[in-house]
Order: sequence, then structure tokens, then C-alpha cells
Amino acid sequence: MAKKSVTKARTKSEVFGTIAQTACLTRKQVSKVFDELTGIIKKDLRGPGVFTVPGLMKITVIRKPASKATTRPDPFHPGQIMHVKAKPARKVVKVRPLKNLKAMV
Repeated sequence: MAKKSVTKARTKSEVFGTIAQTACLTRKQVSKVFDELTGIIKKDLRGPGVFTVPGLMKITVIRKPASKATTRPDPFHPGQIMHVKAKPARKVVKVRPLKNLKAMV
């Protein structure tokens, strides 16, 4: 059987439907699993700052401190000084693929 080519990303409904059919669950049960997974990820990212989806990806939160406004040489216009705006402290979410996910591509 030949694989049909995928031209666009699956919708949320298609993903839930496929998982429900494969796992012999209802779409409502699959939806509850994803809701619970979302809650667990939220709790772990706010706590230790790391969550791993086994075999697929590692989600981490990087806390970047605030930076002050400064002036420095402009790399695009030698001899000129550029002003760099201050940035507030922020949290950046990074998602890194694990070995199994890299092997899928």
C-alpha cells in the first residue's frame, strides 16, 4: 500500500480522531488526556522548569534576567554608537527534540 502524501498539517480534530480510533477510546477521553497532559506540563514548567515527553521532546523554561539600557558600537555602521533599549526579565520556553524524534525525520 502506497503512502499518500500529506500536503498540510493535521487539525486538532483529526489528531484526536486518529488517536481515538487507534487506541479504541472515545474522542472525549482523548481530549481529557490532552487536557491533563497540558495541566502536568504547566505545573512542571512553573516548578522545576523541565518537562520531558518520553522519547519525543524535552521542554525547558529559561529565565533571562532584565538588562539595562546601554550604548555600544553599531556593528552595521562602523564609527557610530547605537542605543540598546532595556529589556524586562522574561521566561523563554525551549523545546528540544530527543533521539527518537530526530530519527523520525
